[in-house]
Amino acid sequence: MSRRKLTADEIELWRKVAKQAERLHPEIPQSVHPVTLPKPKPNKPPKPRFEAFEVGQNAPGKPVRNALKPSLSENLRTSPVQMDTKAFGRMKRGKIKPEGKLDLHGMRMDTAYPALTRFILTAQASGKRLVLVVTGKGKDRDEPGPIPTPRGVLRNQVPQWLALPPLAQAVLQVTPAHISHGGEGAYYVYLRRTR
Repeated sequence: MSRRKLTADEIELWRKVAKQAERLHPEIPQSVHPVTLPKPKPNKPPKPRFEAFEVGQNAPGKPVRNALKPSLSENLRTSPVQMDTKAFGRMKRGKIKPEGKLDLHGMRMDTAYPALTRFILTAQASGKRLVLVVTGKGKDRDEPGPIPTPRGVLRNQVPQWLALPPLAQAVLQVTPAHISHGGEGAYYVYLRRTR
């Protein structure tokens, strides 16, 4: 539908009405002709930014391995060396002969802990530096299940006992023994000097 032009009479009528009308906002200056606003341009929706896509392009390359708790022997091997590094290397190669030996084979935890405590504190008091604690490798469990159970109760418990008081103040370094002294079924315990 096209707009028609106003006639001269219609314009004259409009001017008479406008003179008699009261302005809503007198502070705004009056213009001679009302300004017509330009037609609003329709807003175009933004173009979607699709890029070339392949199925699985954002998938990780390799599945992430579960961060399992490291084995006890791995923990002991990676622990920092507290003693003389030369003596530590000789000890790990089985070149230093232990001055005392405690065999915990066949003991239960309730009898093994007091025996270990007595042995370590007595060995330190008598001035010994390197002792061997034999725990055994432990038996395989017959109970298969979803939760892995560590092999050898004493083998896993002895390093924890050695890291807790009253033994922690006597022990300087704990490491798995050389194969000639029992391998993974035994531990070298290097003791601090008594002062």
